[in-house]
Amino acid sequence: MLTDLDIRKAERADLPDIIALFAADEVGGHGDTVEPEAFGDYLAAFERIKASPLQTLYVARLGEEVVGTFQTTLLTSLPGRGQPRLVIEAVQTRKDVRGRGIGARMMHHAIERAREEGVAKVQLSSNAARTEAHRFYERLGFVRSHYGFHIPLK
Repeated sequence: MLTDLDIRKAERADLPDIIALFAADEVGGHGDTVEPEAFGDYLAAFERIKASPLQTLYVARLGEEVVGTFQTTLLTSLPGRGQPRLVIEAVQTRKDVRGRGIGARMMHHAIERAREEGVAKVQLSSNAARTEAHRFYERLGFVRSHYGFHIPLK
């Protein structure tokens, strides 16, 4: 039952569980690992996110277990008369609890925070290989609108 699902800002103590979510991702291909020598890199990134007034890292917890995570960034650019957008990134739900509404609750949480901030639009990108995730986002009301591009630098 999701009555005990809690979505809150991530704390340093959540970091090992968040890292494990990304390391277990079979599609992302980001090279995430739970190896102890990599922890410093994750900790440095966590501290940068935490220090930014425009970024927030969240966890979804069922009881004492981290079962999901996502990150938001408030982005303002000149097009659209400078209206801010909320970008959702790094969405992960633990594989063994998918299909129970956790992802939907995380997205609704992000959208509600955006409404409270007076944000004009919520947007996200998703790996082209994640066709199930694309259907999930569309069921939530997200509309495919752009192509994404990137250049790997490392």
